[in-house]
Amino acid sequence: MNTEIIAKALKELGHPTRLMIYKSVIRAGHQGIAVGGLQEKLAIPGSTLSHHISGLASAGLISQRREGRTLFCVAEYQKLDSVIVYLQDECCADENQQ
Repeated sequence: MNTEIIAKALKELGHPTRLMIYKSVIRAGHQGIAVGGLQEKLAIPGSTLSHHISGLASAGLISQRREGRTLFCVAEYQKLDSVIVYLQDECCADENQQ
């Protein structure tokens, strides 16, 4: 995976509010969580929540799905896996070269 893509994902997760949002979306599972539910759970103003969700979505960490009038946030687990694999990929590779 491209280093710039991983860096963007980590940048988005580096903000405490976005990290709380992301953890809540991850906890919700594959069905996702309604934006209203996120707002209620985290006590975040709607405009602030929308701003942070937009950042997470632009990094590919979440997607959104509409059901009637309800907008759901769904974790993109493959993206999360890619970030983790990127970080772990060369773990300890240089350890025995000394």
